[in-house]
Order: sequence, then C-alpha cells, then structure tokens
Amino acid sequence: MVLSKTASNTDVSIHSTFASRYVCNSLPRFQMPENSIPKEAAYQIINDELMLDGNPRLNLASFVTTWMEPECDKLIMDAINKNYVDMDEYPVTTELQNRCVNMIAHLFNAPLGEGEAAVGVGTVGSSEAIMLAGLAFKRRWQNKMKQLGKPFDKPNIVTGANVQVCWEKFARYFEVELKEVKLSDGYYVMDPEKAVEMVDENTICVAAILGSTLNGEFEDVKRLNDLLVEKNKHTGWDTPIHVDAASGGFIAPFLYPELEWDFRLPLVKSINVSGHKYGLVYAGIGWAIWRSKEDLPEELIFHINYLGADQPTFTLNFSKGSSQVIAQYYQLIRLGNEGYRNIMENCQENAMVLKEGLEKTGRFNIVSKDKGLPLVAFSLKDSSRHTEFEISEMLRRFGWIVPAYTMPADAQHVTVLRVVIREDFSRTLAERLVMDIEKVLHELDTLPARVTAKLTAVAVEENNHHAPTVKKNVIELQREITAAWRKFVADKKRTNGVC
Repeated sequence: MVLSKTASNTDVSIHSTFASRYVCNSLPRFQMPENSIPKEAAYQIINDELMLDGNPRLNLASFVTTWMEPECDKLIMDAINKNYVDMDEYPVTTELQNRCVNMIAHLFNAPLGEGEAAVGVGTVGSSEAIMLAGLAFKRRWQNKMKQLGKPFDKPNIVTGANVQVCWEKFARYFEVELKEVKLSDGYYVMDPEKAVEMVDENTICVAAILGSTLNGEFEDVKRLNDLLVEKNKHTGWDTPIHVDAASGGFIAPFLYPELEWDFRLPLVKSINVSGHKYGLVYAGIGWAIWRSKEDLPEELIFHINYLGADQPTFTLNFSKGSSQVIAQYYQLIRLGNEGYRNIMENCQENAMVLKEGLEKTGRFNIVSKDKGLPLVAFSLKDSSRHTEFEISEMLRRFGWIVPAYTMPADAQHVTVLRVVIREDFSRTLAERLVMDIEKVLHELDTLPARVTAKLTAVAVEENNHHAPTVKKNVIELQREITAAWRKFVADKKRTNGVC
C-alpha cells in the first residue's frame, strides 16, 4: 500500500518558486523582513530584479573589464573566501601579489638592480592607489620643509582639469590645494608649459594622465619631465611627477613601447594602474608602484602581528578579497607580452573601424586621438536640431550604453559621446553600433523640425514665467531641455504602442 501525504503550506521546497506566495507579496526594501524565506525564493526574486540592469558587455561607458576566461572565473570563485590581508594564513596569495608588483614594475621600466624587489602594493583600484601615492608625496614634502625650517601647512598639487574625480577626493580629504590647468577648445589635456608655470615651492607633485578619461589622449609626460628638470635646476626644488596610468598603463607598453612616460624619466617617482581596466581583470584591483624605497616614507607603513606574523601594510582599507589579485597573476602569466600586445592591437583596430564608420556618416567630428586609449570620442557637427544627449538616450533602446557629457572648465561648451573599446568588443559589434547610430540619426531626423529649439523655447518660457527674477545657467537649462526631450520621446513611444 502506497502512503502519501499532502504538502503543508510551509513546505515550499517541492513547489515552484513562482507557485509560492513569495512572488505575490512584496518584500521590505529598507528594513530586514521579520521572517526568513526559502533560498530558492530569495535567489529568484533578486535575480529577476537584476534582469533590469544593463548588459555589462554593452556598457561602452566603462573601461572596466566585463569578460574573463572560464578558467580564471573558476580561480576567482575558488578564492572568494580568502582574505587578502591574512598574509600569514595565505602566504601563496601574498607571494602572487609580490610577483604581480614586480612584473608591473619591470613593465614600467623601474630601475631595479639584480635581484632587487620592486616597491608597490595591490589596491582596490586606482582611486586607492592615487590616495596612497599622494600621501607619500605629501609626507616627503612635509619632511623636507621641516628640515628646511619652512612652513609645511599649505601643500598643493598641479593637475589638468581633465583629471578623474579621485584626484579631487584626495585633495579634499587630505587637505591639499588642487591647482588645475584649464583646458581649451581643441586641446583637452594638461598643457605641460602651463603646468610647470603653476609649480611653486609648496607643490608636492605634478600629476600627469596617461590616457584621459575624456578623449583617451596621452599627456606629454616626457615634455613635462624636461621642463620640470629645468625649473628644479633653477629654483633648487625637487618637484616630482606622478603618472596616473589607470587606463593607459597596460596600453602604452604594448602599443607604444618607444613612448617615454614611465620610470625611464627621472622625475617620475610613482605610477598607478588599474588592473581592472586594460589589465583585464574584473572590478576591484589596482596597483601603486614606486620608483624606489626612498620614494615611500617608512613612517607610512604599518606593521601588525596579530594575524600570526609581522606584516607590513600600506593601504587605506584592511580586509578585502584575494580573488582579483589571483586573477591578475593569471592574466599576466597566461597572456604574457605576446597576448597583451595582441589584445591591445585588436582593441585599437576595432576603435579605428568604429571611427571610420562614424566619419562615413558625415555627421560627427572625432574628438579622440589615434594615439592613445582604444576609444572613440565624437561630437555632432550640427547640434542645432538634435544633441548628443538625445543620441545617447535613444541608443539605449538597442541595448547600448554610450555616455554623453560636457567637457570640463573652459571647454564646457563641447559635448561628446564616447565609446570605450574593450577586449570583448569585436569588429562585428563595432559595425553593428555604427548601423544602430545611423538608425538613431534617421529617426531623430524624422522628428518635428528643430525640436530641440522648440524645447529650448519652452524651457526658457517656463523659466521666465515661474521665476522671472532667477536666471538659470547653461547647464541647468540644458538639463531641462534633456528632460523635456526624454518626455517627448517617452510620449511618442506610448502613442506608437511600443512596449
């Protein structure tokens, strides 16, 4: 005789998650729920909501790696529970980090003697690496000024206005004046001559960018070094250089090996690079490399022993995963110089395919340079009818995430679109993107004539009507126009029955 039993309401393990009550009841968003829910339901609910995220492979706004080989994915998962900071417990992981530091230091032509170990550290990204390098410069400058009996309370750092926001964070968090070299129309990187003119006795370093976020262009570090050598000679100062090679550090050695930007230049004392960009590792790994031990003040290094042995540490955070360090080592030995060179050449070639396709439309000016990061930054030749923001918005319908933004101070009237070419962006995708951009342009051309001008007039009229005494600036007005255009397109979608 076969015995059977009826499942109770709480026995959900034999039911489909979609047949349970958990898909009918909304879960708390900002407070923990009172009761537990089955693991299957928790997974399904979270997974379903995550489907609304964009596709990382089609996120052309980001430099961050979105694809790695399955073998490396497995190594990452195998090490997901290892704490990077427990050096005594995980000595092999620590050894792999040291190998990465030395490999990258040699890649950047650090002047190391036979058997000499490189000076560097793994970080969670270039932002932390820049903070650490900046702290080292600040401390060395303070020590020097104390020895000279001079004030040491007003340090400054010279950068271009095109620097990433992490430099502004460093300046604000650690009380360093940020002296920015303004950009100019058609010249969107730091001018070495203007930068050196801004250097004074309180300058802790000049920061050069190897691969501007805005248009991918390399700043002229060699010219900056030569000018600064002369100024130091005349003034008796020893103002150094830091190279922010977050994006370009794994590009230049393979595509432009003859370019002098690294430790071959005597004033370059430290370099940061993002392993999670063209180092080809998922997000969460960066590297700070110093020229020599003398460039990293010993008093900034902490020593701990409560994890089992004496461990030197120079980081802003403490605990973090080991997976990305292991993944970086995998890429360095798996690809070698040959593999990295092939990948970077492919990226550059696909960037040229995209650039040429955009030029053939006759509608865009190319803002990026051929020599630099593998990206294409471009702007409309005629933005009187439609704007770059409209193109960016409409490309999302095809799945593409292409950012539109304005340039920094003194070039803020220039708006550009930017496509970053990563390892997993093929020629086929480049050609498809050009076709989709042409479709977007065609659709924009069929919209009512001068819709942007009409929206501008509406925005100005509403501004005058609601707040006649307050004149809105250009950026605020541009935002209103963009918002009004988005509403226009959304209304058009609804009337066309698009779902």
